[in-house]
Amino acid sequence: QVQLVESGGGLVQPGGSLRLSCAASGFTFSNYAMSWYRQAPGKERELVAHITSAGGSTNYADSVKGRFTISRDNAKNTVYLQMNSLKAEDTAVYYCKVRYQGWWGQGTQVTVSS
Repeated sequence: QVQLVESGGGLVQPGGSLRLSCAASGFTFSNYAMSWYRQAPGKERELVAHITSAGGSTNYADSVKGRFTISRDNAKNTVYLQMNSLKAEDTAVYYCKVRYQGWWGQGTQVTVSS
C-alpha cells in the first residue's frame, strides 16, 4: 500500500535551518508530482510547495518563497524540503502529499523557538 514517511522535524532557533524528508513507497514515485503542506495550531492546512514528477518545475507559497526549497530524488523515492531562515511563524506540522491524490504522510513537527 501507499506509504509516505516524513522525517527531519524538530526544534530549531529562529534563523536556523532544517531539511525534511519524505520517503515514499507503494506506488511509482517518479510518475507523480509531490507537495509539502503544513498546519499550524488553530489554522487550516496550507500548501507550502510542490514539485513536478521529474523535478523540473517547482512552486512555493509566498510566505516561504526564497527561504524554502523543494527537491526530489526519484532514485531514492524521496522528496525533500530544505527550510532556511526559519521564523516562529513556520512552526507547524509538515506533511508530504502526492499531488492530485489523497495520499498523505503522518506529518513531522517543526518548532521554531528561542
